[in-house]
Formats: sequence, C-alpha cells, structure tokens
Amino acid sequence: MKKILVIEAQADTRNLFLEGIKAEGFHTIGAENGRIGIEVAQQELPDLIISEIALPKLDGYGVLIRLRQNPVTAIIPFICVTVEGKRIEYRKAMELGANDYITKPCTLEELLKAIATQLEKQRLLTQWYAKQYNSVREPTVTSWANPEPILPSDPHLCEVFRFIEANYHRQIALGDVAQAVGYSPAYLTNLMRRQTGQTVQRWIIQRRMAAARYLLLETDQVVTQIAAKVGYQHQVHFFRQFRQLHGTTPQAWRRTHRS
Repeated sequence: MKKILVIEAQADTRNLFLEGIKAEGFHTIGAENGRIGIEVAQQELPDLIISEIALPKLDGYGVLIRLRQNPVTAIIPFICVTVEGKRIEYRKAMELGANDYITKPCTLEELLKAIATQLEKQRLLTQWYAKQYNSVREPTVTSWANPEPILPSDPHLCEVFRFIEANYHRQIALGDVAQAVGYSPAYLTNLMRRQTGQTVQRWIIQRRMAAARYLLLETDQVVTQIAAKVGYQHQVHFFRQFRQLHGTTPQAWRRTHRS
C-alpha cells in the first residue's frame, strides 16, 4: 500500500483530500503546517507528498527546499496544490524541484491522476535501476568506484556529473554542486530537470546506490561500512533510502542477488 502525505492548513480541505485518496486504496497521513509536514516526511518516508504553498510555520516552498536538501527525502515525488495560479509561482515551484503543480479549485479526479502519474514515473525509475544492474557487472572489487554506467554523458552537464562522480561518497547537496560549477541552485535545478528529467540530488543518490549495490554483491563488508563508503553519515539514512528505492533492505537484497 502506497503512503501519501497531505500537508494542508485548512482542516476541511485536508480531510477531503485524505478521505478521497484513502478511498482509492492508499495509506494517508495529514499535516497541518510546514514544520510538522517535514517531521512527518522524515519519519514516515511517504511514497508521495501533496502540499499547499500557503502554510503556517513554513510555507510549501520552504518545505520543498528542506526535503530536497535531505538525502532521505530528496527523491520523494512532490505535488504542489495551491490557489496561486500565476506562472511565476509555477516556475518557482518547478525550479525548486516540485514534480507537479495543481491549481485550486481542483477535483479529486485531477488529484488522483496526478498521483498516479508520479507513482508510475517512480515505478519506471525503479525498473531502470534493475535494468542497469542486470546489464552491467564489474569483474573485480578493485573497480567498485565505478560499478555501473549511471551518470550520463551530457555535454551541457559534464562538469556537474564530473563533480558528482568525484564527490558522491562525501556529504554533498545541491548547493555544493551548484557552487562547484558556477550556477545558482535554482538555475541548476531547472537545467538538470530540462536536460535529464531528474534533480541533482536524485543523480547523487543514483550514483551512491550503484556503488552500494556493487559493494553488497561483490564484498563482505557490513552495511555500516558500505553506507559510509558511499556518502552516508548515518546508517539509518542509507537503510531508509535503499529500502525506498529497492523495496527491501540492503541485507535482504544482498542475500537475494547472491543466491
């Protein structure tokens, strides 16, 4: 059962969304302001987040920025639902990493279609991971630093991917990459999404997961060691992100693929 988080200040609207989404077979969670929304997202790791922009404590833009900066929540699909229908608001949300933008008033059917679209994209991404793994295998442990051809060779983004390749095993985020290549975070986010359809943080995570899968398969290192080697300061972050992307724990994945 997919888990959906709805961050909405108006109780009647929040309950309407929660009940309608739940009726379609989803597990739903509600939050009444931005700060609580971030806490719930980090604790529950939902499969998708729906958020109003005009929120107390911390607005939807702030929520989106915080979630995209945290490796644990960076790749969760994020749908903005708001009465602000101006193009500048739409562009701001998309540049910050939103996956979709719906203007109120909207029907429950429109919302459910948007949810289905984003979850399908996430499913296809998971399939892509599996294809990458099955198509490429390195023969020796010594070459684990580049186990899978994850990062594309895009001439417009070669410096970005070169920086990610050299530093994915460190604590890096969007701001670090943007500073390294001389772009603003917003411009880099927009450029990356336009060229690849994904965010900078998503590419960092993909690179880390590629190295992690190789180490799990080809070495006997414990998960704590592997998490540290591929850029995670805390094992729990690695564990949660791996489970979110692969649908299982690192230990279970290792047992299955080794057998």
